[in-house]
Formats: sequence, structure tokens, C-alpha cells
Amino acid sequence: MSNLLTELSNGFAAVVETASASMVRVEGRRRQAATGIIWSADGLIVTADHVLRTNDKVVVGLPDGQTAEARLVGRDPSTDLALLQVDGVAGWATLPTADDLKVGHLVLALGRPGHSVQATWGILSALGGEWRTGAGGHMARYIQTDVLMYPGFSGGPLVNAAGQLVGLNSSALARGASVTIPTATLERVANSLQTHGKMKRGYLGISTQAVRLPQALVQELGQETGLLIAGVEGGSPAETGGLFLGDTIVAVAGAPIRQHDDLVAQLNGSAGQKTPIRLVRGGQVHELQVVVGEKE
Repeated sequence: MSNLLTELSNGFAAVVETASASMVRVEGRRRQAATGIIWSADGLIVTADHVLRTNDKVVVGLPDGQTAEARLVGRDPSTDLALLQVDGVAGWATLPTADDLKVGHLVLALGRPGHSVQATWGILSALGGEWRTGAGGHMARYIQTDVLMYPGFSGGPLVNAAGQLVGLNSSALARGASVTIPTATLERVANSLQTHGKMKRGYLGISTQAVRLPQALVQELGQETGLLIAGVEGGSPAETGGLFLGDTIVAVAGAPIRQHDDLVAQLNGSAGQKTPIRLVRGGQVHELQVVVGEKE
């Protein structure tokens, strides 16, 4: 038993040592520094948005003990993510990502709020499907651990026993639970922030309510509910695209729309694009091509 514990202990220590090369200290607020994850070899860093109190340059503490100025590329409060860039660097170490997650897997939460790396460990206590934060941000999946994070751990990585990145830890997403932002969401948001400096928010200019579909349509469409259009704004993308009061939206860009959150998620992924919208009108299924608007 002692040999097994020693091997486990040494394995965890090796994971922390390796992962520490991909972590920085983020000095974005007055009192407590936080943590960031090196996202690309050329100086991109992802961190938690709530730890940044400024839109100006941020000082980051590098793995080798030096400091550097990072500029803010963009931020998305709805997912509590921000993207920083340290210019003029190359060859930074990044973490491989984990593909296979199961409840019960051992995980390590890491932070660098000071000059050295700190660590705590636990298990993946819950996994779920897509969800939305209180601020409306779309998360690719729900990841909860029993890890108790220390001050300054926000923005830091959650890694598995193999040293692979599971996601980014944030203390601002849920009260009473340690929730991790999954790597798929990190990639989506980081790509958008790097390209646009923000997350594109799509809209149609409609008000909706979920309604149950007639049984014949349930069998045809393979879903029980859709979104009834209860109002259309004048001059909106919906009006321009030919959507009418009383239409029931059942799919956007091929994805089923059963509730309002489904619609918001699909519109955000289609902002500014001509998008197929499947709807029920007069008992018949139709499909329209609508240019989704973009919210500022």
C-alpha cells in the first residue's frame, strides 16, 4: 500500500511540475493576483474575466520567474473568460487537452497567485450536458468537482492524472459548487475573442414562448416542443427574413430548437450569417434563409 501511495504522490508531483510551465500569474486587480493558462505557443493566455479590473495592460508572472506586460485581446463576461496576449514570444509550453472524462476521475486544480505553483486535488463529481451561466453564456458541458479552490486559483487549469487540461477553474460561475469551464468552450470563446475582440451575439428580434407540437409533428420532427413567435420587432432580421407572428421555430442551422436557450445558443453561433430556420406555419413545415443580426 505504501508503494502505491508513493507512486500516486510522485505521479501527482510530476503532473504539477509539468503543468506549471503552462501557467502564469495574472495581476489584474489590486489585492489578490489570479492565474492564467498559456493557450498558444506565441503568447496567448486565457484567464477568468472576473479577475481583471482593467481594460489596460495586465502584468503577468511567467513560469521562469520573470514578468511581462500582456494586452487584453478581448473578454466575455457571460462565460467568465478573457484572452490576453504577450507579444514577441514563441515556443511557450501548452497543455494537451483531455478527451475522455468520467465521474470519479482524479483531478488537480492548480493556481499561481504567487511566485510558485499551488495545487489541490479531488475527483470529478458531476458531468452533464450543455448549460447556460447566469449571465447567459453557453457552456459546452457541465463539469463539477469536489475540489476546494484557494484564493487566486480562478483562471487556473483543472488537469487530470495524466496532466491533460480538463478546463479552466472559476469561482464566479456557481455558488456552493466548484465548476470548471470545459476546453471546448475555452477554444470557442478564445477563437472568437482573438478574431473579433468579443463574442458575437446573434438576434432575430422576436419574443417567443415554448409550446407543445401536435402529435403528427412530434413524430415527423422527433421533438415534442418548439418556440412560438409571440412578437416580431419592426425592421428586425426576423421581419426582413419573412418570419411571422404565430410561426413556431423548430430548428436553426439544423439544430433542434425546443426552448429559448437553444435558440440563443444557435443564434450566437450564426451572427451575421444567412442561416436556415425551420418552422411550422399553418400546420406545415417550412424552411427560410434568414440573415441573423448581431448585437453590439
